[in-house]
Amino acid sequence: MIKINVFKQLNYPISVVKIKKYLAKFFEEHGIVSKAEASVVIVGEKKMIDLAKAYYDPKDRSLHSVLSFTVDEAKKKFVYPPDGTLHLGEIIICCPKALEEAKEENKLLEDKVLELIKHGALHLLGIHHE
Repeated sequence: MIKINVFKQLNYPISVVKIKKYLAKFFEEHGIVSKAEASVVIVGEKKMIDLAKAYYDPKDRSLHSVLSFTVDEAKKKFVYPPDGTLHLGEIIICCPKALEEAKEENKLLEDKVLELIKHGALHLLGIHHE
Protein backbone atom coordinates (compact mmCIF):
# COMPACT_ATOMS: atom_id res chain seq x y z
CA MET A 1 0.00 0.00 0.00
CA ILE A 2 1.29 3.41 -0.98
CA LYS A 3 0.36 6.29 1.29
CA ILE A 4 0.35 9.72 -0.34
CA ASN A 5 0.19 12.76 1.92
CA VAL A 6 -0.95 16.03 0.36
CA PHE A 7 -0.62 19.39 2.06
CA LYS A 8 -1.72 22.72 0.63
CA GLN A 9 -0.31 25.97 1.99
CA LEU A 10 -3.43 27.82 0.82
CA ASN A 11 -6.75 26.68 -0.60
CA TYR A 12 -5.51 26.17 -4.15
CA PRO A 13 -8.16 24.69 -6.52
CA ILE A 14 -6.52 21.29 -6.92
CA SER A 15 -8.12 17.97 -6.01
CA VAL A 16 -6.25 16.22 -3.21
CA VAL A 17 -8.05 12.96 -4.07
CA LYS A 18 -6.92 13.19 -7.71
CA ILE A 19 -3.32 13.82 -6.67
CA LYS A 20 -3.32 10.84 -4.30
CA LYS A 21 -4.78 8.47 -6.89
CA TYR A 22 -2.50 9.72 -9.66
CA LEU A 23 0.70 9.45 -7.64
CA ALA A 24 -0.14 6.07 -6.08
CA LYS A 25 -0.83 4.66 -9.55
CA PHE A 26 2.37 6.24 -10.90
CA PHE A 27 4.52 4.61 -8.22
CA GLU A 28 2.81 1.23 -8.66
CA GLU A 29 3.47 1.41 -12.41
CA HIS A 30 7.13 2.06 -11.60
CA GLY A 31 7.48 -1.03 -9.42
CA ILE A 32 6.73 0.35 -5.96
CA VAL A 33 4.31 -2.28 -4.71
CA SER A 34 5.31 -2.57 -1.06
CA LYS A 35 4.47 -0.33 1.88
CA ALA A 36 5.62 3.14 0.80
CA GLU A 37 4.96 6.79 1.52
CA ALA A 38 5.45 10.09 -0.31
CA SER A 39 4.27 13.64 0.21
CA VAL A 40 3.14 16.43 -2.09
CA VAL A 41 3.11 20.00 -0.82
CA ILE A 42 1.45 22.81 -2.76
CA VAL A 43 2.99 26.17 -1.85
CA GLY A 44 3.07 29.81 -2.89
CA GLU A 45 5.90 31.79 -4.46
CA LYS A 46 7.62 32.99 -1.27
CA LYS A 47 7.84 29.50 0.23
CA MET A 48 9.19 28.03 -3.01
CA ILE A 49 11.88 30.71 -3.30
CA ASP A 50 12.84 30.16 0.36
CA LEU A 51 13.13 26.38 -0.21
CA ALA A 52 15.27 26.82 -3.33
CA LYS A 53 17.60 29.19 -1.49
CA ALA A 54 17.83 26.92 1.56
CA TYR A 55 18.36 23.59 -0.20
CA TYR A 56 19.83 24.37 -3.61
CA ASP A 57 21.60 27.70 -3.96
CA PRO A 58 21.43 30.58 -1.45
CA LYS A 59 21.85 33.04 -4.35
CA ASP A 60 19.04 31.45 -6.39
CA ARG A 61 16.10 33.83 -6.59
CA SER A 62 14.41 32.08 -9.52
CA LEU A 63 10.95 30.65 -9.05
CA HIS A 64 10.86 26.90 -9.63
CA SER A 65 7.61 25.16 -10.47
CA VAL A 66 8.64 21.89 -8.78
CA LEU A 67 11.29 20.71 -6.33
CA SER A 68 11.72 17.20 -5.01
CA PHE A 69 13.54 15.96 -1.95
CA THR A 70 14.37 12.34 -1.21
CA VAL A 71 14.35 11.40 2.45
CA ASP A 72 18.02 10.46 2.11
CA GLU A 73 20.31 8.69 -0.35
CA ALA A 74 19.91 5.26 1.28
CA LYS A 75 16.14 5.32 0.93
CA LYS A 76 16.49 6.69 -2.60
CA LYS A 77 18.18 3.39 -3.42
CA PHE A 78 15.17 1.55 -1.93
CA VAL A 79 16.74 0.29 1.27
CA TYR A 80 13.91 -0.48 3.64
CA PRO A 81 13.97 1.47 6.90
CA PRO A 82 13.29 -0.23 10.25
CA ASP A 83 9.55 0.55 10.19
CA GLY A 84 9.15 -1.37 6.92
CA THR A 85 7.91 1.66 5.00
CA LEU A 86 9.77 2.92 1.98
CA HIS A 87 9.88 6.69 2.49
CA LEU A 88 10.21 8.05 -1.03
CA GLY A 89 10.39 11.75 -0.22
CA GLU A 90 8.56 14.98 -0.87
CA ILE A 91 7.46 16.83 -4.00
CA ILE A 92 6.94 20.58 -3.68
CA ILE A 93 4.77 22.35 -6.27
CA CYS A 94 4.58 26.14 -6.61
CA CYS A 95 0.95 26.72 -7.54
CA PRO A 96 1.34 30.28 -8.88
CA LYS A 97 4.25 29.17 -11.11
CA ALA A 98 2.26 26.10 -12.24
CA LEU A 99 -0.66 28.37 -13.13
CA GLU A 100 1.62 30.64 -15.16
CA GLU A 101 3.05 27.63 -17.04
CA ALA A 102 -0.43 26.15 -17.56
CA LYS A 103 -1.60 29.40 -19.18
CA GLU A 104 1.49 29.51 -21.43
CA GLU A 105 0.94 25.88 -22.49
CA ASN A 106 -2.84 26.21 -22.79
CA LYS A 107 -3.44 23.53 -20.14
CA LEU A 108 -5.72 23.22 -17.16
CA LEU A 109 -4.04 24.02 -13.84
CA GLU A 110 -4.76 20.56 -12.46
CA ASP A 111 -3.25 18.86 -15.53
CA LYS A 112 -0.10 20.99 -15.20
CA VAL A 113 0.18 20.19 -11.49
CA LEU A 114 -0.09 16.44 -12.21
CA GLU A 115 2.62 16.82 -14.89
CA LEU A 116 4.89 18.55 -12.36
CA ILE A 117 4.12 15.88 -9.76
CA LYS A 118 5.17 13.21 -12.27
CA HIS A 119 8.42 15.09 -12.90
CA GLY A 120 9.11 15.29 -9.16
CA ALA A 121 8.18 11.63 -8.64
CA LEU A 122 10.64 10.56 -11.33
CA HIS A 123 13.35 12.43 -9.41
CA LEU A 124 12.37 10.60 -6.22
CA LEU A 125 12.90 7.34 -8.10
CA GLY A 126 16.32 8.51 -9.30
CA ILE A 127 15.15 9.15 -12.88
CA HIS A 128 16.15 12.59 -14.11
CA HIS A 129 14.68 14.39 -17.12
CA GLU A 130 12.87 11.58 -18.85
